[in-house]
Amino acid sequence: MKQITLTITAQAPLAIGQRKPGGSVSEAMDYIPGTVIRGAIAGQILRQTQQSPAAGDDFYTLFVDEQSTVFCNGYPAIAKLGDDAYALRFEAISVLPATALSSKTDSGFKPRKAGVFDSLIDSYCAREHGLFYEPNDVTGDRVEPFGGFYSKASNTYVTHSTNKRLLTRVGINRQRATAQDEMLYSLEVLNESQGKETPVPSVYRSTIVVNDDTVAEQLLAFIQANGDRTRLGGSASRGLGQVSIEANLGEVNTDPLPQRIEAFNTKLQERWAQWNAFGIADPNFLKERLFFTIGLQSDAIFTENWRRTMVLSETMLGQCVGISPSNIKLEMAYSSHDYRSGWNAAWGLPKDVELVTKIGGVFLYSTPKSEGDHWYEPLAKLERWGVGDRANEGFGQIRVCDEFHQVMREASV
Repeated sequence: MKQITLTITAQAPLAIGQRKPGGSVSEAMDYIPGTVIRGAIAGQILRQTQQSPAAGDDFYTLFVDEQSTVFCNGYPAIAKLGDDAYALRFEAISVLPATALSSKTDSGFKPRKAGVFDSLIDSYCAREHGLFYEPNDVTGDRVEPFGGFYSKASNTYVTHSTNKRLLTRVGINRQRATAQDEMLYSLEVLNESQGKETPVPSVYRSTIVVNDDTVAEQLLAFIQANGDRTRLGGSASRGLGQVSIEANLGEVNTDPLPQRIEAFNTKLQERWAQWNAFGIADPNFLKERLFFTIGLQSDAIFTENWRRTMVLSETMLGQCVGISPSNIKLEMAYSSHDYRSGWNAAWGLPKDVELVTKIGGVFLYSTPKSEGDHWYEPLAKLERWGVGDRANEGFGQIRVCDEFHQVMREASV
């Protein structure tokens, strides 16, 4: 199994739109979806090939077989260091969980802002102690959810984001070669650079996980040969979407999952002991169960009983990992919904509008500690391939026991 790391540098504004039901304006997304990257590469391959794809060939392996390749989202790699200071960061880009909070009046990472902390563990401990939990920061100020992308280097956290702008366009009457009445419109696009005084190009980082090593090497060679001739998003005929792509091949990142789960449970036990100051709860409860979280690193499409849902239930998780749902308990869920659509270039038709669980959602589960050893390998596989529908397009990417859940209120970052 190989992983191709893509560094995507914008050469022109990117019209990465998301069309919502009932709306006539296509808003720009904050990142490049994996389905856009997948479609652009597939389109280039089809334009250059002399043969039609057939079952069993490399094209089928890459773009049809859902268990062979995953095209992950491209997240902004440019970090904001000051009011107008931006820099390219090479650390891993992560998604803040929905449980992350920051000051309402001075939100953001230290040292420039008041700091960010996570509330999942404290919320669970308060509920199990029969208490109502309404967090604030250490100065007593109100807090609110703080989301987005970030990276960490030397215990310093920085925010990653992109700037947008509106481009106004007018439709042309082909017969008169003049402006068409009632055809003035605007496109929201991602800027091709960040900063005003010393602008830097907008850069995004994505990965492609390929199960077949030979196919991965062939895909790498194709991307390297065609990286400067790629366009992403819409309005390509109007000069938008031009990018350059650098690709590198390596092994799939394998963080030590058992250590992450153990660290999360250790922190949970420490906070549980502190919450006992407000009333002793069952001391054996945590000792008998193993807790873990699943955090969404991308939007996810969940289906249960043929219906869309926003929660990864015990039954759905059990089906994903092949473990009986009776051994799983969903303790807490933080999730919200949105809508996603797109364009299928192969069919020349718009894609169906999907109800998605938004990026950053968090689910807390517990299982008998005696069953804990059976979970490590299935959860590691879910991290590699994702959960839910259309995982090969970048939906349903997860992080098990994100380290950010261990950032407590009194030690905000």
